[in-house]
Amino acid sequence: MLVLGIETSCDETGVALIDDGRLLGESLASQTDIHAVFGGVVPEIASREHQKMLPGLFHDLLRKTGASPEGLSGVAVARGPGLLGSLLVGLSFAKGLCLATEARLVGVDHLHAHILAAGLQEQMLFPALGVLVSGGHTHIYRVDDPTRFTLLGRTLDDAAGEAFDKVAKLLNLPYPGGRYLDEMSQGVEPERSMFPLAYVHNDNLDFSFSGLKTAVAERLAARPHLPFPVMPQAEVLLRGGVLTAHPHPAELSLLAASFNYAVAETLRVKVARALDRDSELRAVVVAGGVAANSHVRAALRAEAEGRGLAAHMPKPSLCTDNAAMVAHAGWLALREGYSHGLDLESIPRGRAVPRDWTRDAPMLQAMRLDRIGPGN
Repeated sequence: MLVLGIETSCDETGVALIDDGRLLGESLASQTDIHAVFGGVVPEIASREHQKMLPGLFHDLLRKTGASPEGLSGVAVARGPGLLGSLLVGLSFAKGLCLATEARLVGVDHLHAHILAAGLQEQMLFPALGVLVSGGHTHIYRVDDPTRFTLLGRTLDDAAGEAFDKVAKLLNLPYPGGRYLDEMSQGVEPERSMFPLAYVHNDNLDFSFSGLKTAVAERLAARPHLPFPVMPQAEVLLRGGVLTAHPHPAELSLLAASFNYAVAETLRVKVARALDRDSELRAVVVAGGVAANSHVRAALRAEAEGRGLAAHMPKPSLCTDNAAMVAHAGWLALREGYSHGLDLESIPRGRAVPRDWTRDAPMLQAMRLDRIGPGN
């Protein structure tokens, strides 16, 4: 079963092809350099870039893989949450393809796709605790299978990724600055009392990182020498020149290490709390852009493996927004017989993505026979 995935939820335009669970290829266009000028994503610019790039990326993908539109069994598209204008570009393209090819359409929850991305590199165990850590969301799910997610905890205000972006901006780092905060903290022992653990003195599984962001801002206000006096070039920082570009490298590294620790430990505390409450869980899945952070990965891997659970963590290229995860999540849903009609709607950030797909039982049976082979 050949499935096309389309990702246009924010500022990455992507398409990918999955054939019976195997990634055939993907094409991606990033808008990071465009939005870096503004210090964040500009929705109108993002949607126009998607509209400009998507057709070319699709044809490039077909050329690279040797596939044809007529061979598509399904088209999976990120329907939300995300920027409404950006989502509409991808959804319109997906509907047009389905009308032209009679492929089945399935709308994918962008957040669930992140969680399922680990399945592109290894067999996932269920039920699992899904931990989504991104720029706009910090959520915990119980994942019973690839189509059944139960939300256990969510972001109340600033997500972890948002805190990284805002602290990086306070330090005058280029956008997006989370990777530089991770890099400059390497090999440095954090001062664990420098910043508070955010919203952990309770009994719930929700997250709030606004207090941590405020604590960093207050510390920097008392130490005006710590932000970069002039924003360094991203090329310099990526070549490992973070510390040489700053007049107080040791103090800056300590702050970065302590901030990373506060984020990672807050996540670990909530994950440990969720695991304590559910003895059926077999794995911890960590996904989303912040899941590429070395401190977060180490803390949550240690928590999972210390309990004898599997730790599923997508490689860094699968942590950021990409079409491969959308194609994979769509293939899993279509394989189980789920699909949408052409009245499928986009869901902007701030609204829950509804479970409004329909299930085709006869098609489900046919697909399973095709997948496992006759007589199995």
